[in-house]
Amino acid sequence: MPKLSFSNIVVKRVTIVLADDLSKKLRILQAKQIKDSEKSVSFSKVINEILRKAL
Repeated sequence: MPKLSFSNIVVKRVTIVLADDLSKKLRILQAKQIKDSEKSVSFSKVINEILRKAL
């Protein structure tokens, strides 16, 4: 699978299956971030931020 590079970050596309409750919580976080920044915030960005904090 090809990797995309943005700045110094290498991005790899993956497919995951999320439980409904986790997906809902992540979407709520995404909505809060969009409201706070008034900019577009991707679902992937939210997931990456949460994973970085947890790992």
